[in-house]
Amino acid sequence: MRDVSTEGVSVRQNRELRAVSAYRAALSVFRVPGVGGRPYHRRVTSTSTTTPIDEPTTTTPSWMPVTAVGVTLVLWASAFVGIRHLGHDFSPGALSLGRLLVGAVVLGVAALATAGVPRPTRRQWVSIVAIGVLWFGIYNVALNAGERRVDAGTAAMLIQISPVLIALLAATFLNERFTVYLGLGLALAFSGVGLISLSASGDSNHDVLGVVLCLLSALVYSISVILQKPLVAKLAAIHVTWLACTIGAIVCLPFLGQLATQVRDAPVSSSLWLVYLGVFPTAVAFTTYAYALRHMSATSLGVTTYLVPPITIVMGVLLLDEAPPAMAYAGGALALVGVAVARRKPRPVVAKLAPPA
Repeated sequence: MRDVSTEGVSVRQNRELRAVSAYRAALSVFRVPGVGGRPYHRRVTSTSTTTPIDEPTTTTPSWMPVTAVGVTLVLWASAFVGIRHLGHDFSPGALSLGRLLVGAVVLGVAALATAGVPRPTRRQWVSIVAIGVLWFGIYNVALNAGERRVDAGTAAMLIQISPVLIALLAATFLNERFTVYLGLGLALAFSGVGLISLSASGDSNHDVLGVVLCLLSALVYSISVILQKPLVAKLAAIHVTWLACTIGAIVCLPFLGQLATQVRDAPVSSSLWLVYLGVFPTAVAFTTYAYALRHMSATSLGVTTYLVPPITIVMGVLLLDEAPPAMAYAGGALALVGVAVARRKPRPVVAKLAPPA
């Protein structure tokens, strides 16, 4: 004898299952909101036989990362030209302080708006202070002083050996592998620096001290990158940059009297150039570089920095009517080849398996 009550329950459950299946099938043609009302970028499936529909994903246009890289390179190159131009109106210390004050304000607004309030630990503060003193303090003062003695293009070529120094420091202090390519690249890069020094010694507008000051900037920048590497793994990069820039400005405060006097005596165009250096090569270029890094590999983006020296040379010819000495071109090219060789990674050795017996 059949159990009527049990049969009724089964019929009702089947109806409910069919209703749920139809409901899910209907949902598959709509965008399903994710966290915060944003759509999931994946296909929605259902238990029915209805063919699922692919969600239209929001992709970044390919031209945007490329444009961000181009803007970054032009702004960085223009910084060398701007520093060279302002050497007649501002001392190295006053120029550093003015640029860092403007950059700290702009970066602070961007950092607080996008990443909130930073909360570094005491140990992280030690590294941030060191970066602020080295990268934003000593680097800027030394580079500004160096560009009073060498042209903008030569300075850009000398700073570009930083990747070799970074790799050498990483091999020394971070236990990264010291490769044959690194040793060869180091030799080529410093051979190029030697040629640049020889070209400087025979030119009235260039001298070896200017080369040494630019190399000092490259060295302290490289040390700062090594210190920054563990920081950006735990803190937002814009926080590290903002705090270090602010500390650099504090370090340069002894030049405040010079800055006040020179701003008063300098033409308005020079003061605007000073503001430009703080806003665009410092704050805006950091933002565009970070955007490009999110959409490109670090290796591909790193290669593009080789374009900074030639862009700087072209801008120097157009805006300042000056160019590096002939031998400096050969030295700069040799240094860039050394950087490229040093950054090359050795091919992995594939172990050969013994044939089966």
